[in-house]
Amino acid sequence: MKKKFSSALGRGLVLLMVGLSIFSCKEVLEVEPENALEADKFYQNKFDADAAVIGIYGEFMNLAERYVILNELRADLMDVTANADDNLVQLSRHNVRPGNPYADPKPFYKVILLCNDALKNFDIMLAENKMDNLEYSQRYSDIAALRTFLYMQLMLHYSEVPYITEPFVKLADVQNLSRFPRYTIEQMVPELIKVLEKLPWKEEYSSTNSLVAPIDNYASNKFFIPKNLLLADLYLWSGNYNAASRIYKAFIDPGDFSQYKIAFAQVGTSNGNPIQDLAVAYIRFREDDAFSLIDDELDGWRSIFDRPVDRLFNAEWIWYLPFDSRFLPKNPFIDMFSNRGGRYLVKPSQAALNMWDMQVQRNGIQGDARKLFTVRNINGQPVIYKYIYDYNPLTPLNTNGKWWLMRAAQVHLHFAEAANHDDQPRVALALLNNGIRNIFNNGNTDVRLNYDTFLPFPYNFAARSSDAPYNFRDPYHQHEGIRGRGYVTNRVVPANMSAQDLVKTIDNYLVDESGLELAYEGLRWGELVRIAVRRNEPAFLADKIYQKLVTAGDPRADEVRQRLMTRENWFLPFKWE
Repeated sequence: MKKKFSSALGRGLVLLMVGLSIFSCKEVLEVEPENALEADKFYQNKFDADAAVIGIYGEFMNLAERYVILNELRADLMDVTANADDNLVQLSRHNVRPGNPYADPKPFYKVILLCNDALKNFDIMLAENKMDNLEYSQRYSDIAALRTFLYMQLMLHYSEVPYITEPFVKLADVQNLSRFPRYTIEQMVPELIKVLEKLPWKEEYSSTNSLVAPIDNYASNKFFIPKNLLLADLYLWSGNYNAASRIYKAFIDPGDFSQYKIAFAQVGTSNGNPIQDLAVAYIRFREDDAFSLIDDELDGWRSIFDRPVDRLFNAEWIWYLPFDSRFLPKNPFIDMFSNRGGRYLVKPSQAALNMWDMQVQRNGIQGDARKLFTVRNINGQPVIYKYIYDYNPLTPLNTNGKWWLMRAAQVHLHFAEAANHDDQPRVALALLNNGIRNIFNNGNTDVRLNYDTFLPFPYNFAARSSDAPYNFRDPYHQHEGIRGRGYVTNRVVPANMSAQDLVKTIDNYLVDESGLELAYEGLRWGELVRIAVRRNEPAFLADKIYQKLVTAGDPRADEVRQRLMTRENWFLPFKWE
């Protein structure tokens, strides 16, 4: 069956695959003969390089289903439905058997080998003056960073991973694993850090860059991996917490007051127009009425996932990729999640639902409103809805959607984790709870001496706002913190706690909050593994999975917990069949 791609994605994939002999065209992409290019016509200028970059991202999008399933179903917040096949049940119970397609590492390596070949050809283009240094730096860095992201995924799911950076290696050659070094998490992280630290370009692209030209009517500035933040996350894994914090802080500092800063809810009008934001909020003067919760595609927390790509969308989303019903790859999330027009294979775990229900909102209402926007009750069944707001079962041919990859809330929670381990628990609590202004309120009546951390970079936050006698606004005067924006009560740290227990308590709070805020966005398994590895505490991970299974009434819950008490059993079998 011929695969339809947009002109940009299709041409990019043709450039990559014709003549490079990584895969046969029949195996990966069937193209019209007139669209195929002669091998010696590849990579003649930066536009060919752009097409290669876009083509690799097109192939990367085929990993969307695998990314979400592996990172969420293997963790504690997602469970299988009665419609799921045995392969999904195996993942949820951590007893994956040979032949399970979700355990196959080859789809990751397909993209990795494309990256390797593109990087080699970019080197050749630079040597032959077909790209200048800036053009080369940007395109090389982007593909090297995407390859790094793929290896991060592999290290989370397999105990040892073949690390292949050679160009023009065939997929079949990977079977000869003795040719390549194999790395555990502890070995892989420093290798990946070295790659990212050496990248010549780590910034966002300007609007004039040919890479961010509109692609099939989509603004593409958010399609590309955020290289600096990827490096910060690796520093977080490695224990270099100050280095991680410095990148997180530098990232959220530029821009206007609302850019990536997790602002509080503003209810009312401005210049006669309704104020829109991304916070959980209730209609003004009806805050005690549960039915006044703002549930709108252009306003409130729900709109993070439902609004068009506008200023507020760009204030939260850092990296996403769109699915369009006109082109392949097909949006996988409708089949995964929807019980109207989809196969409804996975659902929120009862443990996840209980976690939201245990929260208390600041108006005293029991339960976290973010649950109502993450999960919808459709025909009596809980449906994960973050990915399918664009889908209408009455128009089933329109399967547009988005693959959510990184947003501001994730950066803030990782920043809080780094600060917590870098002897800054108050900063961590400010990012977690209800913001700088509330946590760093020392009661001084002179506003110039209040609402400020008075700490050096990267923990220098100022949140003052004054009209009289001074007229100024500090960059974080609207900062509300993750729980503040979610309109839930603060996490409380007991007094007289030892420093070690304080760090552990805040870490536990952050893991819980990541689940409440970022559920089903492909992060959960990595969060659990990172904390369990850092603490050398298999029970931390095992207990989370156990709670999912025992809450669901799974009779194998004890068996699974016992299996996960051995670290080797966290990982999928690396089989090359």
